[in-house]
Amino acid sequence: MGIEYIATSEDELIRGRARMGNAEIIVCTDGTCRMDGGAMFGVVPKTLWSRRMPADAENHVMLGLNCVVVKLNNKTLLIETGFGNKLLEKTKRFYSVEERLPASLTAAGVTPESVDYVINSHLHWDHCGWNTVMRNGEAVPFFPRAQYIAHIGEVEHGRLQLERDRVSYVPDNYEPLIHSGQMHLVQGGSEDILPGVRVECFPGHTAHCIAVHVESGGEHACFISDLIPTTAHLDVTWAMGFDLDPLRTIAERKRFYERALDEHWLVLFPHDHQTPLATLERDEKGRAKVMKL
Repeated sequence: MGIEYIATSEDELIRGRARMGNAEIIVCTDGTCRMDGGAMFGVVPKTLWSRRMPADAENHVMLGLNCVVVKLNNKTLLIETGFGNKLLEKTKRFYSVEERLPASLTAAGVTPESVDYVINSHLHWDHCGWNTVMRNGEAVPFFPRAQYIAHIGEVEHGRLQLERDRVSYVPDNYEPLIHSGQMHLVQGGSEDILPGVRVECFPGHTAHCIAVHVESGGEHACFISDLIPTTAHLDVTWAMGFDLDPLRTIAERKRFYERALDEHWLVLFPHDHQTPLATLERDEKGRAKVMKL
């Protein structure tokens, strides 16, 4: 497996590349955004987490909005679609949203019409915003030929519009696709999407958050979604304040590491702008760390 890192510049539209057998993986970006550092690290003291992810004067940390293109078996998949361009102007300013995914896809040689599948690991607004765009006052698919994939549990939870997280569930990002039949809803804990690509539930951040497995040439890559949002969150106990079930996050990280570390999977992170993909290994204490290339 060959891995090429492209993360030397803040402005690179292509954040990283990898090849595994017949699979090509390209990390595109919807740009960066800023989030509250305390929310990103939950009960972990700032004196600890700020050593790994520095905060600005307002306690904000910079996150990437990584969207992963996978080309395999003559199909083009896109995992996640970022914040999109439908947010209110004041919301865009608050989070410093950049709306870079269309330009990033162009840099990767991908057009919206060429995408066969769009996989949303969950339906929080920073993961599915470019699913649709507004035209004539109506939300329409940005990827007109694609089959969209999400978990039915995410839809059901989003429809509850609970005080805890309703801001993150924007119906225009997914309801029109469900009504048109363009979005396929995964029912169980695991499902094959096409040969070499499978989704699997890893609860914790949300109850039905899914990871995406890609296998080719005897190698394995996994987009782990917000179970492990960045390489600063590799410690099993460093859960986010955003996680609905932090104890489940810990348990599911342990389950993930049982295979990912021993088999040296290539792991793709949704919010690490500097290290969007990395192979992991165990340190001298058995904990997860990024493997030095």
